[in-house]
Amino acid sequence: MRTRADLMALLASLGVETTTLDHPAVFRVGEGEEIKARIPGAHSKNLFLKDAKGQLWLISAADRTQIDLKRLHHVIGSARLSFGSAELMEEVLGVTPGSVTAFSLINDQHAHRVRFVLDRVLAQAARVNFHPLINTATTGIDQAGLRAFLSAVGVTPMIVDFSQMAVVG
Repeated sequence: MRTRADLMALLASLGVETTTLDHPAVFRVGEGEEIKARIPGAHSKNLFLKDAKGQLWLISAADRTQIDLKRLHHVIGSARLSFGSAELMEEVLGVTPGSVTAFSLINDQHAHRVRFVLDRVLAQAARVNFHPLINTATTGIDQAGLRAFLSAVGVTPMIVDFSQMAVVG
């Protein structure tokens, strides 16, 4: 599995400028508000899900976005959704609970077992922040950097407007 150092090397090779702040571990949205206040840009929450047919999903949304998991499967065209296990997350994305992030797609770039859903808010933000495969740091990149990363790992995001519960584009 790729590490934080591997991720940073990939981003550097793509010419993506990053800003990383090391901080105490943050496990869920609502924690670390004082840390987020020091970091410019949109902050994310990330959900690792599995549908009833076994398809894996990674949802990256703005930290304040409300996600209706009972309705989401209708929007994204999946079977009913539930949270994926910690063991499956580590096997597929190489991260532990609290560290799941869009950047963890680096560990699925060959198998492509995970479908990626990106919140429209993050897709339109000038700057976005994710954990760099570990929840004791936050890395910010600009929108062009996010697109370059996703392209490099072979992922085309499904963009969802969670306020309207609709796929965009």
